[in-house]
Amino acid sequence: MFEEVRESIVNLRRAFEIVRLSDTSIKNKAINAIAKRLNENRTYLIEENAKDIRKARENGVRESLIDRLALNDKRIEEMLKSCEVVLSLKDPIGEVVDSFVREDGLKIYKVREPIGVIAIIYESRPNVTVETTLLALKSGNVILLKGGSDAINSNIALTNIIKEALREANLPESAVELVRSTDRSVVDYIINQRGLIDLVVPRGGKPLIDYVTMNSKVPVLETGAGICHIFVDESANVEKSIQVIDNAKTQRPGTCNAVETLLVHEHIAPKLLPELKKIFDEKGVEIRGCERTKNIINCKLATEEDWETEYLDLIISVKIVSSIDEAIKHISRYSTKHSESILTENYTNAMKFIASIDSSTVYINASTRFTDGGQFGMGAEIGISTQKFHARGPVGLKELTTTKFIVFGDYHTRK
Repeated sequence: MFEEVRESIVNLRRAFEIVRLSDTSIKNKAINAIAKRLNENRTYLIEENAKDIRKARENGVRESLIDRLALNDKRIEEMLKSCEVVLSLKDPIGEVVDSFVREDGLKIYKVREPIGVIAIIYESRPNVTVETTLLALKSGNVILLKGGSDAINSNIALTNIIKEALREANLPESAVELVRSTDRSVVDYIINQRGLIDLVVPRGGKPLIDYVTMNSKVPVLETGAGICHIFVDESANVEKSIQVIDNAKTQRPGTCNAVETLLVHEHIAPKLLPELKKIFDEKGVEIRGCERTKNIINCKLATEEDWETEYLDLIISVKIVSSIDEAIKHISRYSTKHSESILTENYTNAMKFIASIDSSTVYINASTRFTDGGQFGMGAEIGISTQKFHARGPVGLKELTTTKFIVFGDYHTRK
């Protein structure tokens, strides 16, 4: 098992030396070929994905998580759109980030170059297989895919298609490798391959992210769990606020950018909460509220654990606060630094919220569901980084590069 994984990593290392030097036209040819094959193999992909969904249901996986696992025509169209957008984006490799000329004529340039061999360890969501591949290839990197056992059939099918596309583009098919073993001990092996793997990206639930971050000997780009908050200020438009909250909770509750905790100013709560409950009751959303919330609407009593939970389900915790300062204090304590939003008509409060909240993405009058590489014009993302080095927020092409200095001299010597 480990021998196969090591062979894949060694092959990736060799493939990197080719991919990193490939010009944009070659990389774009590969992306075009991926799109073509995805479109041609819809039936094959959906049939293989159906095997994973069937097994998930047999294992009692809840529907919000099965939604993350599912491939259908709409999801395939989204993959094709990602291909289209990534194709249109400027190749970041070789971009001059900064430059200057010294008084003695020495010219110094700071330019972008690929990171190298990237390993992504992820759960469910087979679309991640395609999105990360697109970004890796366009940015001159190669990628080791370690998906979850729940999506193994889908990931094998997608990787087969990707490898066919790489061959058509005259790129090494070993530029993308899938770990087919579903044994969890493989994760430990991968995160100990310092020197062969340049970066590890864990993408999934908090236990996976914490484990990789705490145990990896390879540098980690931490993508955080999403305990996302929305604060409804006393000046907010109630009708419009309900639409935003509904979207943030129910559109796709199993995603990391879905809202998990709603904070409501005490002056607007009596008007907003009963109307919101009507909609949530219709859609099967369970509300867990503080004592003050329970005095306004019939709901379960929230516990301390609720404020610390990423539900990834049709559940939301609700707390009534007396001021924007109390809302900010609550978010600062419980946020995973993913995405937070304020709904308000008060400019001063909006600016205070932006300045005070230390999360990767902060919104004024918008749903947290927009935190996504595709929505931010990146075509795709390798994850949402909640750390501060070297990338933060949706991780796209530029975030998958590092830099080096190139210095031009005329036989200069240092004095």
